Amino acid sequence: MNVCPITYDPLRWGSRYSIEGLQKFSPRLHMLQDLPFTVQELHFEIASRAGKMSIPGTQPKLSARLDLSGQRFEIVDLGGRFILKPQSPLAPHLPENEDLTMRLAAAAGLETPFHGLLFCKDGSLVYFVQRFDRHGRHGKVAMEDFAQLAGKTRFEKYDSTMEQVVTIIDTFCTFPLLEKLKLFRLTIFNLLVGNDDLHLKNLSLIRREGKVELTPVYDLVSNVLNAGSDERDLALPLDGKRGGLTRSAIVDHFGRDRLGLPQKIIQGILGEIGVASDAWERLIAASFLTDDMKVNYRSLLSRRRTRFDF
Repeated sequence: MNVCPITYDPLRWGSRYSIEGLQKFSPRLHMLQDLPFTVQELHFEIASRAGKMSIPGTQPKLSARLDLSGQRFEIVDLGGRFILKPQSPLAPHLPENEDLTMRLAAAAGLETPFHGLLFCKDGSLVYFVQRFDRHGRHGKVAMEDFAQLAGKTRFEKYDSTMEQVVTIIDTFCTFPLLEKLKLFRLTIFNLLVGNDDLHLKNLSLIRREGKVELTPVYDLVSNVLNAGSDERDLALPLDGKRGGLTRSAIVDHFGRDRLGLPQKIIQGILGEIGVASDAWERLIAASFLTDDMKVNYRSLLSRRRTRFDF
Protein backbone atom coordinates (compact mmCIF):
# COMPACT_ATOMS: atom_id res chain seq x y z
CA MET A 1 0.00 0.00 0.00
CA ASN A 2 1.30 3.45 -0.92
CA VAL A 3 1.08 5.72 2.14
CA CYS A 4 2.05 9.27 3.01
CA PRO A 5 5.38 9.43 4.89
CA ILE A 6 4.01 12.28 7.01
CA THR A 7 0.61 10.86 8.05
CA TYR A 8 0.77 7.13 7.10
CA ASP A 9 -2.56 7.64 5.31
CA PRO A 10 -3.17 6.02 1.89
CA LEU A 11 -2.04 8.06 -1.10
CA ARG A 12 -3.49 8.66 -4.52
CA TRP A 13 -1.46 7.04 -7.27
CA GLY A 14 1.61 9.07 -8.19
CA SER A 15 1.57 11.28 -5.09
CA ARG A 16 4.56 11.62 -2.75
CA TYR A 17 2.63 13.21 0.14
CA SER A 18 -1.00 13.64 1.11
CA ILE A 19 -2.59 17.09 1.17
CA GLU A 20 -3.32 16.54 4.86
CA GLY A 21 0.34 15.78 5.46
CA LEU A 22 1.58 18.86 3.62
CA GLN A 23 -0.84 21.13 5.41
CA LYS A 24 0.50 19.99 8.76
CA PHE A 25 3.49 22.14 7.79
CA SER A 26 1.43 25.08 6.54
CA PRO A 27 -1.89 25.75 4.76
CA ARG A 28 0.27 27.44 2.10
CA LEU A 29 2.13 24.23 1.25
CA HIS A 30 0.48 22.43 -1.68
CA MET A 31 3.40 20.31 -2.89
CA LEU A 32 6.88 19.50 -1.63
CA GLN A 33 9.94 19.07 -3.76
CA ASP A 34 12.33 16.22 -3.02
CA LEU A 35 15.41 17.18 -1.05
CA PRO A 36 17.99 17.91 -3.80
CA PHE A 37 20.59 15.55 -2.31
CA THR A 38 21.63 11.92 -2.34
CA VAL A 39 22.54 10.16 0.91
CA GLN A 40 26.22 10.71 0.18
CA GLU A 41 25.66 14.41 -0.57
CA LEU A 42 23.75 14.86 2.69
CA HIS A 43 26.64 13.39 4.65
CA PHE A 44 29.00 15.72 2.81
CA GLU A 45 26.78 18.62 3.91
CA ILE A 46 26.92 17.36 7.50
CA ALA A 47 30.72 17.14 7.42
CA SER A 48 31.15 20.55 5.79
CA ARG A 49 28.85 22.25 8.32
CA ALA A 50 30.33 20.60 11.42
CA GLY A 51 30.69 23.14 14.21
CA LYS A 52 28.36 25.67 12.56
CA MET A 53 25.00 24.21 13.59
CA SER A 54 23.44 24.50 17.04
CA ILE A 55 21.99 20.98 17.27
CA PRO A 56 23.58 18.54 19.72
CA GLY A 57 23.88 14.76 19.55
CA THR A 58 26.04 12.10 17.95
CA GLN A 59 23.67 10.97 15.18
CA PRO A 60 24.40 12.78 11.87
CA LYS A 61 21.87 15.57 11.34
CA LEU A 62 21.22 18.86 9.61
CA SER A 63 19.28 22.02 10.38
CA ALA A 64 16.63 23.12 7.88
CA ARG A 65 13.92 25.66 7.23
CA LEU A 66 10.83 25.33 5.08
CA ASP A 67 10.82 27.69 2.09
CA LEU A 68 7.10 28.07 1.39
CA SER A 69 7.62 30.17 -1.73
CA GLY A 70 9.80 27.46 -3.25
CA GLN A 71 7.75 24.59 -1.73
CA ARG A 72 10.95 22.95 -0.51
CA PHE A 73 13.28 22.47 2.44
CA GLU A 74 16.48 24.49 2.63
CA ILE A 75 19.56 23.41 4.62
CA VAL A 76 20.77 26.20 6.93
CA ASP A 77 23.40 26.68 9.60
CA LEU A 78 21.34 28.98 11.83
CA GLY A 79 17.65 29.69 12.27
CA GLY A 80 16.42 26.25 11.27
CA ARG A 81 13.02 25.15 12.56
CA PHE A 82 13.49 21.49 11.62
CA ILE A 83 16.14 18.83 12.22
CA LEU A 84 16.84 16.37 9.40
CA LYS A 85 18.41 12.94 9.97
CA PRO A 86 19.46 11.07 6.81
CA GLN A 87 20.17 7.38 6.37
CA SER A 88 23.06 6.45 8.63
CA PRO A 89 26.02 4.09 8.38
CA LEU A 90 25.42 3.32 12.07
CA ALA A 91 22.32 1.20 11.41
CA PRO A 92 20.09 0.31 8.45
CA HIS A 93 16.85 2.28 7.98
CA LEU A 94 17.42 4.42 11.06
CA PRO A 95 15.09 7.26 9.88
CA GLU A 96 12.27 4.76 9.30
CA ASN A 97 12.94 3.20 12.71
CA GLU A 98 12.85 6.52 14.56
CA ASP A 99 9.75 7.73 12.72
CA LEU A 100 7.81 4.57 13.54
CA THR A 101 9.00 4.46 17.15
CA MET A 102 7.93 8.06 17.68
CA ARG A 103 4.48 7.22 16.29
CA LEU A 104 4.20 4.28 18.66
CA ALA A 105 5.11 6.66 21.48
CA ALA A 106 2.34 9.07 20.54
CA ALA A 107 -0.15 6.19 20.46
CA ALA A 108 1.04 5.25 23.97
CA GLY A 109 0.13 8.71 25.30
CA LEU A 110 3.53 10.41 25.15
CA GLU A 111 3.84 13.96 23.83
CA THR A 112 5.76 14.01 20.54
CA PRO A 113 6.76 16.91 18.28
CA PHE A 114 5.65 17.10 14.65
CA HIS A 115 7.76 14.62 12.67
CA GLY A 116 7.77 12.36 9.62
CA LEU A 117 9.81 11.31 6.61
CA LEU A 118 10.94 13.20 3.50
CA PHE A 119 12.15 11.92 0.13
CA CYS A 120 15.59 12.72 -1.28
CA LYS A 121 16.29 12.91 -4.99
CA ASP A 122 17.76 9.38 -4.91
CA GLY A 123 14.56 7.99 -3.34
CA SER A 124 16.08 7.55 0.13
CA LEU A 125 14.15 8.72 3.18
CA VAL A 126 15.17 11.35 5.73
CA TYR A 127 13.61 11.73 9.16
CA PHE A 128 12.45 15.24 10.03
CA VAL A 129 11.33 16.64 13.38
CA GLN A 130 10.18 20.14 14.20
CA ARG A 131 12.15 21.91 16.89
CA PHE A 132 10.12 22.62 20.03
CA ASP A 133 12.80 24.86 21.53
CA ARG A 134 12.03 27.66 19.06
CA HIS A 135 9.15 30.11 18.66
CA GLY A 136 8.40 32.89 16.21
CA ARG A 137 11.05 33.78 13.66
CA HIS A 138 14.06 33.94 15.95
CA GLY A 139 12.86 33.21 19.49
CA LYS A 140 14.31 30.48 21.69
CA VAL A 141 12.50 28.61 24.45
CA ALA A 142 14.34 28.03 27.74
CA MET A 143 15.42 24.38 27.78
CA GLU A 144 18.15 22.34 29.48
CA ASP A 145 18.95 18.66 29.25
CA PHE A 146 19.48 16.49 32.31
CA ALA A 147 23.25 16.34 31.81
CA GLN A 148 23.40 20.13 32.16
CA LEU A 149 21.06 20.04 35.17
CA ALA A 150 23.24 17.36 36.82
CA GLY A 151 26.43 19.33 36.15
CA LYS A 152 27.81 16.70 33.76
CA THR A 153 29.39 16.96 30.32
CA ARG A 154 28.13 15.18 27.22
CA PHE A 155 30.88 12.62 27.81
CA GLU A 156 29.29 11.79 31.18
CA LYS A 157 25.74 11.33 29.89
CA TYR A 158 25.68 7.69 31.03
CA ASP A 159 27.15 8.48 34.47
CA SER A 160 23.90 8.57 36.38
CA THR A 161 20.93 6.43 37.41
CA MET A 162 17.19 6.45 36.88
CA GLU A 163 16.83 7.25 40.57
CA GLN A 164 18.96 10.38 40.10
CA VAL A 165 16.76 11.37 37.15
CA VAL A 166 13.84 11.42 39.59
CA THR A 167 15.83 13.68 41.93
CA ILE A 168 16.34 16.17 39.09
CA ILE A 169 12.59 16.21 38.45
CA ASP A 170 11.92 16.78 42.16
CA THR A 171 14.45 19.62 42.23
CA PHE A 172 13.53 21.60 39.15
CA CYS A 173 9.97 20.83 37.98
CA THR A 174 6.99 23.01 38.89
CA PHE A 175 4.70 20.03 39.46
CA PRO A 176 7.02 17.03 39.99
CA LEU A 177 4.28 14.42 40.33
CA LEU A 178 2.94 15.17 36.84
CA GLU A 179 6.42 14.80 35.36
CA LYS A 180 6.98 11.53 37.25
CA LEU A 181 3.86 10.14 35.58
CA LYS A 182 5.39 11.04 32.20
CA LEU A 183 8.75 9.49 33.15
CA PHE A 184 7.10 6.25 34.26
CA ARG A 185 5.11 6.03 31.00
CA LEU A 186 8.27 6.76 28.98
CA THR A 187 10.26 4.12 30.88
CA ILE A 188 7.63 1.45 30.25
CA PHE A 189 7.46 2.42 26.59
CA ASN A 190 11.24 2.28 26.14
CA LEU A 191 11.38 -1.17 27.70
CA LEU A 192 8.69 -2.46 25.33
CA VAL A 193 10.18 -1.05 22.09
CA GLY A 194 13.80 -1.76 22.98
CA ASN A 195 15.02 1.83 23.26
CA ASP A 196 18.00 1.26 25.56
CA ASP A 197 19.65 4.66 25.02
CA LEU A 198 17.69 7.08 27.21
CA HIS A 199 20.73 8.84 28.67
CA LEU A 200 20.93 12.26 30.33
CA LYS A 201 21.18 14.14 27.01
CA ASN A 202 17.94 12.52 25.81
CA LEU A 203 15.91 13.96 28.68
CA SER A 204 15.27 17.69 28.96
CA LEU A 205 13.20 20.24 30.85
CA ILE A 206 11.50 23.17 29.16
CA ARG A 207 9.76 26.28 30.46
CA ARG A 208 6.30 26.65 28.93
CA GLU A 209 3.46 28.87 30.10
CA GLY A 210 5.30 29.61 33.32
CA LYS A 211 5.89 25.94 34.16
CA VAL A 212 9.08 23.88 34.14
CA GLU A 213 8.25 20.44 32.75
CA LEU A 214 9.60 17.59 30.65
CA THR A 215 9.91 18.34 26.96
CA PRO A 216 8.11 16.32 24.33
CA VAL A 217 9.97 13.03 23.83
CA TYR A 218 12.71 12.86 21.21
CA ASP A 219 15.42 10.55 19.83
CA LEU A 220 13.32 7.42 20.42
CA VAL A 221 14.70 4.50 18.40
CA SER A 222 14.41 0.74 18.80
CA ASN A 223 18.11 0.05 19.29
CA VAL A 224 17.38 -3.59 20.05
CA LEU A 225 15.78 -3.93 16.61
CA ASN A 226 19.06 -2.82 15.04
CA ALA A 227 21.45 -4.56 17.42
CA GLY A 228 19.48 -7.80 17.77
CA SER A 229 20.48 -8.06 21.43
CA ASP A 230 18.23 -7.96 24.50
CA GLU A 231 21.09 -7.75 27.00
CA ARG A 232 20.59 -4.09 28.01
CA ASP A 233 17.21 -2.70 29.03
CA LEU A 234 18.10 0.86 30.00
CA ALA A 235 20.98 3.27 29.39
CA LEU A 236 20.90 4.42 33.02
CA PRO A 237 20.84 1.72 35.71
CA LEU A 238 17.71 1.14 37.76
CA ASP A 239 18.11 -0.48 41.15
CA GLY A 240 21.77 -0.92 40.19
CA LYS A 241 21.08 -2.80 36.94
CA ARG A 242 20.93 -1.91 33.26
CA GLY A 243 19.74 -5.34 32.13
CA GLY A 244 17.72 -8.26 33.36
CA LEU A 245 15.06 -5.99 34.83
CA THR A 246 11.81 -7.52 36.01
CA ARG A 247 8.27 -6.24 36.29
CA SER A 248 8.83 -5.90 40.04
CA ALA A 249 11.87 -3.66 39.52
CA ILE A 250 9.92 -1.41 37.16
CA VAL A 251 6.52 -1.33 38.83
CA ASP A 252 7.35 -1.78 42.51
CA HIS A 253 10.83 -0.32 42.99
CA PHE A 254 10.65 2.44 40.39
CA GLY A 255 6.98 3.25 39.99
CA ARG A 256 5.72 2.79 43.54
CA ASP A 257 8.78 3.29 45.79
CA ARG A 258 10.98 5.77 43.91
CA LEU A 259 8.40 7.75 41.91
CA GLY A 260 5.79 7.51 44.65
CA LEU A 261 2.94 6.71 42.27
CA PRO A 262 -0.27 5.24 43.71
CA GLN A 263 -1.01 1.66 42.62
CA LYS A 264 -4.21 2.76 40.90
CA ILE A 265 -2.28 5.29 38.78
CA ILE A 266 0.37 2.71 37.89
CA GLN A 267 -2.26 0.20 36.78
CA GLY A 268 -3.99 2.90 34.78
CA ILE A 269 -0.81 3.74 32.85
CA LEU A 270 -0.07 0.07 32.21
CA GLY A 271 -3.63 -0.43 31.00
CA GLU A 272 -3.45 2.56 28.65
CA ILE A 273 -0.20 1.33 27.14
CA GLY A 274 -1.71 -2.13 26.77
CA VAL A 275 -4.66 -0.70 24.84
CA ALA A 276 -2.32 1.44 22.73
CA SER A 277 -0.17 -1.56 21.86
CA ASP A 278 -3.16 -3.04 20.06
CA ALA A 279 -3.04 -0.06 17.68
CA TRP A 280 0.70 -0.45 17.09
CA GLU A 281 0.13 -3.20 14.52
CA ARG A 282 -1.53 -0.76 12.11
CA LEU A 283 1.37 1.66 12.47
CA ILE A 284 3.98 -1.05 11.94
CA ALA A 285 2.14 -2.32 8.86
CA ALA A 286 1.97 1.19 7.38
CA SER A 287 5.55 2.10 8.26
CA PHE A 288 8.46 2.38 5.83
CA LEU A 289 10.55 -0.34 7.45
CA THR A 290 11.42 -3.33 5.31
CA ASP A 291 9.14 -6.36 5.59
CA ASP A 292 11.81 -8.25 7.54
CA MET A 293 12.24 -5.38 10.00
CA LYS A 294 8.46 -5.18 10.49
CA VAL A 295 8.41 -8.87 11.39
CA ASN A 296 11.32 -8.36 13.79
CA TYR A 297 9.70 -5.32 15.42
CA ARG A 298 6.48 -7.27 16.01
CA SER A 299 8.48 -10.15 17.49
CA LEU A 300 10.39 -7.76 19.76
CA LEU A 301 7.18 -6.19 21.08
CA SER A 302 5.65 -9.60 21.69
CA ARG A 303 8.73 -10.79 23.61
CA ARG A 304 8.93 -7.64 25.69
CA ARG A 305 5.23 -7.65 26.58
CA THR A 306 5.53 -11.25 27.73
CA ARG A 307 8.78 -10.67 29.60
CA PHE A 308 7.47 -7.69 31.59
CA ASP A 309 3.90 -8.98 31.76
CA PHE A 310 2.47 -5.69 30.48
